[in-house]
Amino acid sequence: MFSKSKIHDPGPKATPEADKPKAETPAPRPAGDLAPGTPRAKPPASVLSSDLTIVGNIKTTGDVQVEGVVEGDIRAHLLTVGETATIRGEIVADDIVVNGRVVGRVRGLKVRLTSTARVEGDIIHKTIAIESGAHFEGSVQRQEDPLQGAQAPKLAPPDPAAPKA
Repeated sequence: MFSKSKIHDPGPKATPEADKPKAETPAPRPAGDLAPGTPRAKPPASVLSSDLTIVGNIKTTGDVQVEGVVEGDIRAHLLTVGETATIRGEIVADDIVVNGRVVGRVRGLKVRLTSTARVEGDIIHKTIAIESGAHFEGSVQRQEDPLQGAQAPKLAPPDPAAPKA
């Protein structure tokens, strides 16, 4: 009556297909090797620590959090300037949050200066928020697409020694 045998258990009937060897399934691909159109997880923000000084430009399509010193231009999707950070150069991003010091032009769709921000330069934005206590010296200009002007290459000043046509 009670047996470990499964002779009397109803189960799937054996079919000729079950007796055939199964085709090998392809090995799973690494996460970085996704097929086109496959959504990817958003990578974490790149963090430039407070003991880091960078001389040169930074360009990424991702997010950047700066806590150190950058002497150069920064282009990113989301840029967070930490309280201990100093940036000397133009910053261009979709979203910009300034907690530290920026000396240079700021171009962003959404710009936010917190109460600890210190900005010396012009701000070109679509929307802006300036908290009480923020220090700002420069002009503010609203544009529908403030990132558009950032693609134009910087022109060299005219050479006074050049012959005139």
